[in-house]
Order: sequence, then structure tokens, then C-alpha cells
Amino acid sequence: MTLFGLPDKYFLVSGHSEGETLLNAFDNALLNAGIGNTNLIRLSSILPPAAALIQPPQIPAGSLVPVAYAFEWSDEPGLEIAAAVACGVPHDPALPGVIMEHHTFSSAEHCREICVGKVEAAFRHRGWTWKDIKTASASHVVQSAGAVFAGVVLWK
Repeated sequence: MTLFGLPDKYFLVSGHSEGETLLNAFDNALLNAGIGNTNLIRLSSILPPAAALIQPPQIPAGSLVPVAYAFEWSDEPGLEIAAAVACGVPHDPALPGVIMEHHTFSSAEHCREICVGKVEAAFRHRGWTWKDIKTASASHVVQSAGAVFAGVVLWK
């Protein structure tokens, strides 16, 4: 028996923001991503078999939200920060997918490329092939305290 049951849906989110402090910037990035008034439960990196990609639903405030995510924050003005997630969906729907995360001091594109490479490596290691790789990323040039966030939310 599990606390949540096996999720059968997923969606990707990303956000970026400034804040008065690094923690406020992170909170604001979550708000920008659409999951700021929830309680995140950080996951490792497996997508349940046959999970369907959906549009982000309205999530009630205070909900427990299972999410695999990456984030970065900095208070160095002018620094570009980025976070990305990549979700590999296997050809065989009986197999689970793989979610990878990455965060860096660079562009969203560079961060996303690294993340996709991690998914490809995970599939090669398992001897599986992927049907699709979905990504979400965010970047931000820090003004005073900035944060970026990217996540894959598993949903039932």
C-alpha cells in the first residue's frame, strides 16, 4: 500500500523570479511555475508506466504535490542561472519512464541539453528505447536575489 497510489498522469512546470532573499526568490519561482501554494514532496526520477502527459490542473492550496525537480538560486547580480527537467517516455508502455534534473550557471538551452543527455544515458544503461523526451526549463539573470525552478509533477 502506498500513501498516494500509483500516479497515472504527469505534467511539467517551470518558473523564475527575484525575491528579497534567496528563499523568497525560490518561493516566487514556485508561484511563477504555478505550484507555489502547495507542499512539494521531492521525488527521485521514475515516471510510472503508461502515465499520461496532461495540462497542469488547478491544485488546491496546501496539497501534497509529488515532484522531481531542479532549482538554482544566486545573489550574484548579472549571473545567469538555469534549471531543467527532462522526462523520457519509453516505447514500451509497460516500462517506466525516466526523469532527470539539472541546474547550472548558464542558459536554459545548455541546461536542457545536459538534462536530455542524462535521460538518453539512463535509457541506454537500461537497454530501453524512448518514444519521446519532454522538457521544461527556466533561466534568469539575477538582479539581486534570483531563483529558477523546473519540475515534473506526478498526479493521480
